[in-house]
Amino acid sequence: MSETGGVREVKSAARTVELLELLAARGDRPARLQELADELAVPRSSMYALLQTLISRGWVRTDVTGSLYGIGIHALLTGTSYLDSDPRVRAVRPYLDEASEALGETIHMGRLDGRDVAYLATRESHEYLRTISRVGRRLPAHAGALGKALLAERPDSELPEGPYESLTPNTHTGREPLAAELAEVRARGYSVDREEGVLGIVGFGFALRYDSPAQDAISCSAPVARLSAGHEERIVAVMREIRAKIEATVPGGVGGSGSVHWRR
Repeated sequence: MSETGGVREVKSAARTVELLELLAARGDRPARLQELADELAVPRSSMYALLQTLISRGWVRTDVTGSLYGIGIHALLTGTSYLDSDPRVRAVRPYLDEASEALGETIHMGRLDGRDVAYLATRESHEYLRTISRVGRRLPAHAGALGKALLAERPDSELPEGPYESLTPNTHTGREPLAAELAEVRARGYSVDREEGVLGIVGFGFALRYDSPAQDAISCSAPVARLSAGHEERIVAVMREIRAKIEATVPGGVGGSGSVHWRR
């Protein structure tokens, strides 16, 4: 029996969370009962009972045949509550607007969550219509500007052994190449993702150092076709300024008087 902080894990609760995370990770690919039972090594009858309970409470949805399952609307409502209650997200949002207006590009805020980055806020470019909001989505930390900016705030000894997931032909999939890249990030003061997460897109990531080590970062993403040397210099200059403003506004990660300083 696994334990957390000296408290024994509640098996039924852990199974429920594992199921919801599995359905969320599948995105627009609904799952069948047997798939879920096999994936979580749970008896089919137990999985069916759990699914029906979660359907009745809005955490899971099913199709008209009752044979396909996906994440339910209550997951969205809970996620929205997380964003609305987080003082750091509230404090950063106006500066994302400022960066978006100044640069005309897509601006993101993300938070490190294990080996991934979770996207907490996005301001889309009005020029690049193919982008979609990433809020609530996850990306492997090694494959994007946000993640590399945050990994560079930590010692290389914390990097997991490779190989890492490859999202494009440009993704670093080995531990040593990633470590070399992070050394450059530390020296430069920001990260660059040149089509490592999405082909055709270059990202610039800046860790927000109101935590130590930093948990949050902001980034600017721009299409390769529009990224001249002058535009890249302007992106870096504006994003450095935006980062300084945010860090001055959110000292110690507390977004105002009376705010709770959450662990994560």
